[in-house]
Amino acid sequence: MTRLLFFFVMLSFATKMYHREYYDNGKLKAQGWKQNTLKENFWKFYHPNGNLSQKGHFKSDHKVGYWYVYDTNGKLKSEGHYEMDTKVNWWLFYDENEKINHKCQLKDGVKNGYCLKYKDEELKSAEKYQNGKKIKEWFSFGSFKKENKLSDLK
Repeated sequence: MTRLLFFFVMLSFATKMYHREYYDNGKLKAQGWKQNTLKENFWKFYHPNGNLSQKGHFKSDHKVGYWYVYDTNGKLKSEGHYEMDTKVNWWLFYDENEKINHKCQLKDGVKNGYCLKYKDEELKSAEKYQNGKKIKEWFSFGSFKKENKLSDLK
């Protein structure tokens, strides 16, 4: 009997439910999976006007994996990787026409590594950052290659 009770107690602690949150105006604010009280797996968040705000995965209530972020009109603003709620690795940032404006390597949520800048989908310059501070900029591919390894852009 004790083992059976223990099993049901443990089962109640492992409850996984689909959860929805709403704004005061009744529009959907967020939806996704919860394991007990923690966000897990795939979630979507919405602006008060009903348009998608962001979507991605959680693990134990922390943003992880690849995420997409949208403006209030529903246009893609940025996308990239999270580790434990922190932006890491490559992030892509879009202009108002949803064309890539720049893409940057991030560490601990700040630019750390290379940042490639575009205009009308054409590469215009490359910058190098260290802990959020710009340390160098190149305006030609040739000058960039003289000082850097292309493998650094991985």
